[in-house]
Amino acid sequence: QVQLVDSGGGLVQAGGSLRLTCAASGGLFEFYDIGWYRQAPGKQREFVARLLMGGNTNYADSVKGRFSISRDNAKTTAYLQMSNLEPEDTAVYTCDLEIADVPKYWGQGTQVTVSS
Repeated sequence: QVQLVDSGGGLVQAGGSLRLTCAASGGLFEFYDIGWYRQAPGKQREFVARLLMGGNTNYADSVKGRFSISRDNAKTTAYLQMSNLEPEDTAVYTCDLEIADVPKYWGQGTQVTVSS
């Protein structure tokens, strides 16, 4: 059973940066794709970024050029580097491990608040 722990969120001013971390334990981390999602108050969860096992990435249009997803298989950890943050990026961010776009395991989420 894989466990994921999200961390790195916080309060930042617009234009600032944060790096979110998704630490995995208990499974074969390197054989999963990684996804990051976010959910703002009163809104549905939305896709942010995905890193496939083979190395390809894709991003939501709203974060392209500002966010970067990466992983360190040796540390069984994934990252979401967020730059030039906007108030609209305020949300709870959650990572997941996926196979063929199907989520298998979820983190607990970490709050990101961007002030204007």
